[in-house]
Amino acid sequence: MVMAGCGKLGSFLANRLSSNGHSIVIIDKNPAAFERLSFEFTGFKLEGDVSLLSVLQKAKVADAYAFWALTENDNLNLMIAQTAKSFFKVDKVFARIHDPEKSKIFQDSEIFNICPTILAGEKALSIFAEELKTSSEDKS
Repeated sequence: MVMAGCGKLGSFLANRLSSNGHSIVIIDKNPAAFERLSFEFTGFKLEGDVSLLSVLQKAKVADAYAFWALTENDNLNLMIAQTAKSFFKVDKVFARIHDPEKSKIFQDSEIFNICPTILAGEKALSIFAEELKTSSEDKS
């Protein structure tokens, strides 16, 4: 499995998936980002620019069973997710997209869309609805 971006989400997922026995290659252009990985992380760290095909080839994206686009840049995530799916033929491709409008691009694609804004909003509305329900039951 190849992951692009070793920020808060990328390092969290890499640590968790590695501890569950998955083989991980994680790429980031900032070598200090790898400090977020736990001591128990058993995968490979690759310093490089994920927008370059040579870096993706070095990470062996073509051999990956999954690819995660987790950088902080929506446009970059869109581009590399599409590259992993179309060019490298990766079966399972995930992309984090912060902007709900941009996340619509993936609605009908075979790329799994992770939009923290939508996920947080839906969770907040769910909590609010539950609180309203509980509050109205208490008044009965």
